[in-house]
Amino acid sequence: MISQELIASVVDEQVKTYLSKSAGTPRVLLDDIPVFENFATIITGLRRCGKSTLMRQILEREGLKSYFLNFDDIRLSGFEMDDLMRLNADVEKRNVEALFFDELQLVKGWELFVNQKLREGYKVFISGSNASLLSSELGTHLTGRHLSSELFPFSYSEFLTFLKLENSEKSFLRYLKMGGMPEFLKLKNGRILLQLVEDILHRDIAVRYNVRDVNALRQLTVYLISNIGKPTSAGSLVNLFGLKSRSTISEYFGYLKDTYLLDFLPMFDYSIKKQIRNPKKVYAIDLGIYHQIRTTFTDDFGRQLENAVFLHLRRHYEELFYFNNNGECDFVSFEKGKVKECVQVCYNINDENMQREMKGLLAALNYFEIDRGVIVTLNQKDTFTIDGKTVDYIPAYEYFDC
Repeated sequence: MISQELIASVVDEQVKTYLSKSAGTPRVLLDDIPVFENFATIITGLRRCGKSTLMRQILEREGLKSYFLNFDDIRLSGFEMDDLMRLNADVEKRNVEALFFDELQLVKGWELFVNQKLREGYKVFISGSNASLLSSELGTHLTGRHLSSELFPFSYSEFLTFLKLENSEKSFLRYLKMGGMPEFLKLKNGRILLQLVEDILHRDIAVRYNVRDVNALRQLTVYLISNIGKPTSAGSLVNLFGLKSRSTISEYFGYLKDTYLLDFLPMFDYSIKKQIRNPKKVYAIDLGIYHQIRTTFTDDFGRQLENAVFLHLRRHYEELFYFNNNGECDFVSFEKGKVKECVQVCYNINDENMQREMKGLLAALNYFEIDRGVIVTLNQKDTFTIDGKTVDYIPAYEYFDC
């Protein structure tokens, strides 16, 4: 049981610390976050990617008298449903209009509390670092009463703003090396990212899902991060790292995706069953994490560029696939069931790979009856017309800046 006095003390201290910090680099997502009466605004994303800072920016934008509480605080460990009554009393005592809660999903029954506060006319904002947990619980008591957004580490444009850099090939190469985690970019200490991964594996996965073999989970994570851009499946990894069950590996995949550490891109097929069965490509949510964790000894710049393009497209599209039918195309994006972009990625187009890259992109363009496609390169720029299809070579620093 947490006393109301302790809750009030934690709130006072957190708010003082919270408001003393800078509002930080304006996030591009800020303009797209909706705020409506009777709807909870939900923001999910990787730990330490800037959700609390974004919440601060929303707070300043809305200009409301607000209540802020981060539940990922050791003083609030063991917070239970009954303690929500004391939290409610503290909220009412302060005469506020909006409630900002960080990691509220750690408290069992939180959705009932939020539903109540929405009925009472409060504006409610919640951030959390587990996509699956939030979505499953939201569906129980907040059906139709929440609007969700995902926050990722800094995009390339945010990276440029944060470090005060001009857009150039040199700046983009720096982005490929450093990624977009705000604290790492500020302090430039790799231990920050290593500790972040350990926290996710232990606190967000092992403890929450009762994973006993943390070492096997860690080995699997390192392997997947080291193989970005490559197709993988649970079946292909059976008997590696002491994991003998395909279902266990599939569960681990799900945990790593839900905590936003990794993402898995399905191969396009009109059959949902085939999408599920086919291997998925794995991508890291941040290239800074990739460089700190990977065990490969050669720099595969092509895979790094492909990962960066994936993250760029992932921010803009919910429906994203790779294509493999008479040729492979790295990304096909959809919006409301319609194809929007076919994108191929090649670090450097040369005589040896040009035919292969063109073949894969043209196969996708023909399959989806699209007239124009893109090949993202490091620094090459050109336009070709082949069999009535237009293919643009676009340097990454221009493609990402559009």
